Amino acid sequence: MSETEKRSLDGEARDEKVADTVTINSVEGDEALRLVGTARTAQFSEEYNRKLRRKLDLLIIPLCAAVYFTQFLDKTSLNYASIMGLPIVGQQYNLVSAAFYFGFLIFEFPTVYISQKLRVAKYLGANICIWGAILMLHSVGTSFGAFFALRFLLGMCECCVAPILILIISMFYKKNEQASRISWFYVMNGLTQIFGGFVAYGISFYSGTRLAPYKIIYILLGALAIVVGICVLIWLPDSPVHAKFLTKEERIAALERVRDDQGGTENHKIKKEQIFEALLDIRTWLIVLTTLLTSIPNGGLSNFSNIIIKSFGYTSKQTLILSTPGGAVAALTTLLCGWYSDKKGERMIPIIFALVPTIVGTAMLIGLNNANHKGALLFGVYLVGTFGSALSTIYAYNASNTSGHSKKSTINAMTLVSFAVGNIIGTQIFQPGDAPGYIPGKIAIMVLLTVQLIISVVIRWINLRLNRLKQAKLAEVKARNGWSDADVQREREKHAFADLTDKQNMYFIYTA
Repeated sequence: MSETEKRSLDGEARDEKVADTVTINSVEGDEALRLVGTARTAQFSEEYNRKLRRKLDLLIIPLCAAVYFTQFLDKTSLNYASIMGLPIVGQQYNLVSAAFYFGFLIFEFPTVYISQKLRVAKYLGANICIWGAILMLHSVGTSFGAFFALRFLLGMCECCVAPILILIISMFYKKNEQASRISWFYVMNGLTQIFGGFVAYGISFYSGTRLAPYKIIYILLGALAIVVGICVLIWLPDSPVHAKFLTKEERIAALERVRDDQGGTENHKIKKEQIFEALLDIRTWLIVLTTLLTSIPNGGLSNFSNIIIKSFGYTSKQTLILSTPGGAVAALTTLLCGWYSDKKGERMIPIIFALVPTIVGTAMLIGLNNANHKGALLFGVYLVGTFGSALSTIYAYNASNTSGHSKKSTINAMTLVSFAVGNIIGTQIFQPGDAPGYIPGKIAIMVLLTVQLIISVVIRWINLRLNRLKQAKLAEVKARNGWSDADVQREREKHAFADLTDKQNMYFIYTA
């Protein structure tokens, strides 16, 4: 190790003030301590753990997927309504698109800390039912003010989804399982594009005069959200400690499965020192930046992709059908990146894999503008959809690389605030005056995602360096105390549910 790294290591040790051993109590630690304590008291076979994981997969993942399916469908309902008779057009449409993210932005921090004080799944279910009712009210509004207010309220209710789902996945699954599980619910972004496109296509044939086609969309999707919200309230567990669908032995086994990951579970006490640590961690701000760079294209494309396809010369009905393959591309990319992320223990490399096709696709849309190549332009649009899986991997990164409940909640909130800001900016990059080519917006997407490639490499380098410093520190402590490997494992298990942050806990290992 170089002298510079040694000095950095010494500095980190002083800053974190971590003792070789810690005294842990159930007041400061996670709720899990009350069930399993500081030491591993039970051993479970690999076969038992596989069956338990399958039981978790059969309930938690479908419910998370249903929530994300509903959220993305509801959020992008405006995209379908825009070519189905929506009375809001031009710059007013841009502002209504942004209203969702204004509500999202303003309420993100409050909703994360409210959820920490409550049972997270119950809080999530209540929000879903409320936003379902709000979505149905979209069928009543006709003015710009009404749509702006309803979209704002929709954003306030939906901003709790990603932080809570990430938290639930991190409580029930090991680090090498988290990215694939998050991809299993995030894949709904792509599938909703397929589902929503076909539903909107079917409704577009409605010839009655009682309800405009866009109003039918809002009524159907709002009702679906309320049904999903009720299911979440009944069945989605708040944490392994409160998982009623598991026996007491299975709850203990679920906690022991994740003990070595040092990520912790649930703690209702908000700790200011963990919030400050999150704010002072350079990795937090790099994640905020990379989320922003991803979300600006997302804000533009989620609201304007159908308008862009229609600009190639297709009818509204053709556009609704032709938008669906893009969803399939996005879904497949999300699953592949999630699988690779867990298989190789990587988080940043899959993001790079997701961004490169989008950059190529955007370049095609710019280069072939005004050319009579509908097929090539459509292919470019489908390639652009791959970037969406980058946000899924960012969620997995947060789940795997942050410990301490308050710190994790803060970083998740900051990530989603950045998501909201990026999407607000994104709704403005496709200006009416740039139609039908929208070349400035497409150039912006290509430049932003190219910068994100560089940021991803920097984040990966920092995590690998921090792991080297932690390994050196652990070796020093082990030698000083004369610990055996068994002693180290005992201390590692003791730290698991102490609600320590990743910096405070020298046994925490970052996923690159």
